[in-house]
Order: sequence, then structure tokens, then C-alpha cells
Amino acid sequence: MDTYFYKIIRPFISFLFKILFRPVVLGIENIPSSGGVILAGNHTKWLDPIALIAINKRQVHFLCKDELFHGITKPIVKAMGCISVNRKIHDKEALSLGYKTLEKNNVIGIFPEGTINRSSDIVMPFKIGAVKMAGKTNSYLVPFTITGKYKLFKKSIKIEFLKPYKIKDSKTLDDENKKLMHIISENLQKNI
Repeated sequence: MDTYFYKIIRPFISFLFKILFRPVVLGIENIPSSGGVILAGNHTKWLDPIALIAINKRQVHFLCKDELFHGITKPIVKAMGCISVNRKIHDKEALSLGYKTLEKNNVIGIFPEGTINRSSDIVMPFKIGAVKMAGKTNSYLVPFTITGKYKLFKKSIKIEFLKPYKIKDSKTLDDENKKLMHIISENLQKNI
């Protein structure tokens, strides 16, 4: 499911992003080099997916809002291997595509808050998709946090990947979702 467009454009994205934003990256070794993986973390700005593309060698298939699959952005998000999700409903088609992507040993990127957090809360309530997909496909879940501000030519953004783990019991998805939210919130509090 890796796309040629992604393979061609990723080196340019990586080069430009690292020059422009000079990210501090911790725990990159926590991303398994093979198998199905879900990267799940907080959402601060529209640049977050670009940051994950720039610093991760494996292709990341992002779950992104279906509005991006219309108009001028449609060919780009499709060529990047993104998965459309309707955030207004329980989107079974998006989940099904997510399962297939993970079963083919690919990486999914997801922001469980469902949108950019503009609230004063550390994180907004998480949607259950990340833990649901991880549990059903026995994929690794890798929590990550993004802290700081995107400032040009300054080391002002930090991306940290935490220890990967698997969902133990898919019958307790609400508890697993709270656990994921707690892991990310706790790491954010340490870094603020």
C-alpha cells in the first residue's frame, strides 16, 4: 500500500522540514521497523502530519478528515496514501480500510482527538479508533507527543515517541482508550 508519490516526495519533505523547523526527535527507535503499527498522538497544528512524514522512514498512512478528499487537496492526500474519515459518524469504511492497511504490515498515523486541539486542555477526549484498530489487528500502538511551537530555524518543536505496546483485551476498549490518553497526557505534562 506504499505509494510511489510518497516515496518520491518524502526525501524533499524531510530535508525541508529539518532545515526549516530543526525538530528535536526522541524515541524514534520505538517505532517498529516492520509489521502493522499505529502512531497515535496529540494534534497541535496542521504541520503535525508533515513532521511525522519527515522524521519517519516508513510510510505513514494518515486517517484524515473527508473534507480533504475534495477540491485541490484530493489528488495530494490520495497520492500520499491517506484514508478518508467522516468525523461526524462512526465511519465503518474508514475502520475497514485501516484494518486492511495494518494487516498489510503498514503504518497508520492518527490523532485520536479528531482535530487540532485549540482548547486550554492538555488533550481533548480521544476517539476510540486507534485502540480499536490496534486491538483487532494485533498491531503495535506507539504513542507520541508533539510539544513546542513551529518556529522557523529554531529548535522549538519536540516530537517524542513512547514505548510501543499492544492492546491486551479488545473487550475493554474504553479502558484502553483512557490508558492511551493518560500516557500521552502524562508525557505532555512533563514537557510543558
